[in-house]
Amino acid sequence: MLTYSFAENSNIIKYEYLYRCIKRDILQGVLQPDVRLPSKRAFAKNQNVSVSTIENAYAQLLLEGFIYSKPRSFFYVSSFIRPVMRKSIIDKKIEPSSSKKERVFADLVSNRTSAHQFPFATWAKLMREVISKQKVWLMTPSEGQGVWPLRQAIASHLRAFRGLEVHPDQIVVGAGTEYLYGLLIQLLGREKKYAVENPGYPKIWKIYQANGVQWIPIDMDQKGLCPEKLETSRAQVVHLSPSHHFPTGRVTPVGRRYELFEWALQSPERFIIEDDYDSEFRLLGSPISTMASLDEAGKVVYMNTFTKSLTPTIRISYMILPWALLTQFREKLGFYACTVSNFEQYTLAQFIQQGYLEKHINRMRNGYRTLRDRLIQCIQQSPLQRYGEIQEEEAGLHFLLKVRTSYRDEELVQRAAKQQLRISCLSQYDARLARKPTRTFLINYSGLEPGKIEETIIRLQKCL
Repeated sequence: MLTYSFAENSNIIKYEYLYRCIKRDILQGVLQPDVRLPSKRAFAKNQNVSVSTIENAYAQLLLEGFIYSKPRSFFYVSSFIRPVMRKSIIDKKIEPSSSKKERVFADLVSNRTSAHQFPFATWAKLMREVISKQKVWLMTPSEGQGVWPLRQAIASHLRAFRGLEVHPDQIVVGAGTEYLYGLLIQLLGREKKYAVENPGYPKIWKIYQANGVQWIPIDMDQKGLCPEKLETSRAQVVHLSPSHHFPTGRVTPVGRRYELFEWALQSPERFIIEDDYDSEFRLLGSPISTMASLDEAGKVVYMNTFTKSLTPTIRISYMILPWALLTQFREKLGFYACTVSNFEQYTLAQFIQQGYLEKHINRMRNGYRTLRDRLIQCIQQSPLQRYGEIQEEEAGLHFLLKVRTSYRDEELVQRAAKQQLRISCLSQYDARLARKPTRTFLINYSGLEPGKIEETIIRLQKCL
């Protein structure tokens, strides 16, 4: 008679425990094929449980095919071929990534939003209103491009703050730009060659590589990506950040932009992807005009996100498709569901429509300007001033610090790590991996705590 002890499994439902025990014995060969199992009553009496407990355990095993029954008879162990499972040649234990996190005093690489900067009270109020007043719409699956009120709100926002006239129909909402890039690659075609700025944002290269497309780094000059080198690359799609290039901070002037338009107009297969990732946070003057606002031929796909203006943890991004591409998108990819929760979409729509986004961006811009000015002032008043030259400080949420030192870039990053500073150098964004020494730090101050500025400068000085 089968016998199993419940002593060490008091937290598991009895029938589930018996199911697991019998299943284990079958898989391990303790119970051989076609062996008859005890009757339900006899088994229940032996285990001191109810008959229904045995019935439930047998029912689950029967459903999964581990046992079978005969009419007016007992239950039997099923016969099936067990594949031979071979262990890997190298059986390594993978440690959780969190267990190897190094202690960091200041992170000058990652984009973060401090908890005190996010308008939690306003967001919670709007979400309560949405839940109270829009219950039906919250439970209604949204269109694949996103809910209509949010797309309307985005179109109004772009018209007011970026001078960009778009129709809500052209907008596609998705959970992060990485997801939208994946859709765009499917739309434009994996057989095409995609050109990227060099230096540039490494995640873009990884996205293209992960999607199995050929990507080509194109060198830049002081005006941005070089059209001549783009032409010789034979690329059909080019990925740009003309309003604020990452990481150099350069702005592509209108003359160069029209040269890139001329390149795109030479073939119906050519398109420009404009990444306008932090246009709201230009700290001097008005935001730079978009290439999409100059586009009269339907050659620009505009990409933007709320991760900078709100927080990276709200994974809401969007792209604007030219009308011709929109038709193709609906034919080829219209079956995709929107990847953003209705709850967040309707809340964000209200956040924009009621003017809270504008107020939040103004408050964030002022806060970042104060933070940047204090950081630069501390650098200028410290011995670090003798070693460094600040560049592109007006561009956005980062600036460059070119230092005079004999250390190579890799050594500078390592020395900073010993000071518990996470920092990067310009050479780390070279797609060709040439890694020529730039001796130029990229200072991303968006997540820097004001109370740590002076100590951060002291530690940075020690690196030199």
